[in-house]
Amino acid sequence: MKNKRILYVSSEVIPYLPETEIASMSFEVPQMVNSKGGQIRIFMPRYGNINERRHQLHEVIRLSGMNLVINDFDMPLIIKVASIPKERIQVYFIDNEEYFKRKATFTDEDGNLFPDNDERAIFFAKGVVETVKKLNWAPDIIHVHGWLASLLPLYLKKYYASEPLFKQSKIVTSVYNKGFNDTLNMQLIDKIAFDGIDKGEIAELAEPTYSNLMKVAIKNSDAAIIGSSDLDEELSSYLNVTKIPVLPFKKKEEFAQAYEEFYTTKVLD
Repeated sequence: MKNKRILYVSSEVIPYLPETEIASMSFEVPQMVNSKGGQIRIFMPRYGNINERRHQLHEVIRLSGMNLVINDFDMPLIIKVASIPKERIQVYFIDNEEYFKRKATFTDEDGNLFPDNDERAIFFAKGVVETVKKLNWAPDIIHVHGWLASLLPLYLKKYYASEPLFKQSKIVTSVYNKGFNDTLNMQLIDKIAFDGIDKGEIAELAEPTYSNLMKVAIKNSDAAIIGSSDLDEELSSYLNVTKIPVLPFKKKEEFAQAYEEFYTTKVLD
């Protein structure tokens, strides 16, 4: 992994959010690559429940200030950065007052999904790509964790298909059992189509369930990793018939060697 550039894009990362399977692996995997001499960057949303003072987040003026068009509306992009203590790992935060100021991650106090989670996911995907372009940092691998990050493979393969910075980048999606019930906003497919992505490419999103969102992510990835031991049957079946390399679930104590081998022999090969 020495000198390989790996971009980690996740909906949750510890220590900024409580420990979950996704938040934990979104820290453990980059930490492993970092320890082996790889170059890493981590991106996540700057939710309103992240304590900026405690975690010493600060805005990066040279990266902020761009407007991203989401469903025909201009939405300002703010970039903040922090370092994980003792790890020499930088984390970039995608922020916007409208989408991420609220003091919660995905649901309101009654457990209902925010109605704009679909637009938040589009904004996050575009925000990551535009920021990496400004950094002029071409990743060898882009590894995606969590459903709020799951539109990134689609946007990289379709919306940013001609972007030279990512021409050699390989996309890996980790698929977890932690999703959501119900569906995202039913207009999601139209909002993505507004960006010039053919509806035929995203037919699954006519019903934007967690499983369908992940299917679109897998379909636009170069490899996938099963991140949960008890993956739901629909996604397991989908992964069984996909033509891309799939790494089976690995326990925390055995993931390091397995992920490194998968990266080097299946993804970068």
